[in-house]
Amino acid sequence: MNPSDPVISVENLARVYTLGGQEVHALRQATFTVEKNEFLAVMGPSGSGKSTLMNLIGCLDTPTAGTYRLNGRLVSSMTEDELAAVRNRDIGFVFQVFNLLSRTTALRNVELPLIYGGIKKKEREEKARRALDMVEMTARIHHRPSELSGGERQRVAIARALVNDPSLLLADEPTGNLDSRTGSEILKLFSKIHAAGNTIILVTHDHDVAAETQRIIYLRDGLIERDERKEL
Repeated sequence: MNPSDPVISVENLARVYTLGGQEVHALRQATFTVEKNEFLAVMGPSGSGKSTLMNLIGCLDTPTAGTYRLNGRLVSSMTEDELAAVRNRDIGFVFQVFNLLSRTTALRNVELPLIYGGIKKKEREEKARRALDMVEMTARIHHRPSELSGGERQRVAIARALVNDPSLLLADEPTGNLDSRTGSEILKLFSKIHAAGNTIILVTHDHDVAAETQRIIYLRDGLIERDERKEL
């Protein structure tokens, strides 16, 4: 990776699905870049292409046309093993549903990506503790998900996404399952994580959530309708 490369460079990205013999253009000719330490939201109504774009950027799906470079590397040229490594090491995922293992502690949940990455036990635990400290969950590291509130579970999920020090944090409706007060706390946490130097993309339908970011990409019918940056 060249330090001057954008984290994300997308050019004429498109995704077409075939459903019942008909073509559905879920994303059409999307072109944009995301620089290091940007904090942006992707917004749009249901069916606008938000989830499709998220899946493409997260290397969970492949485009029908166009190019996607992550840290200067062409994603379409990667092997399945390279894509799996990118998903584990370079991208941290945070979802609306927390996806925590119910029978194990917060600490062990956060260690999971490091286990997949072959990191030794002592280093795993140190990294997981640091990530949990960043999300203010040090006092709860030995609790299981059933012993945590919704906001605390999302904090653990965010720590898990951060534990590999990824170049990109992707969050899909991260406050969708939380009440407004807890959601506001989680948004403040994302702002803190961004201030620490992380690049973050939030996918949301909530204008209050998007208002916390520096830039908003609006999608409609698979097209980028607007790309607005806040005046700093």
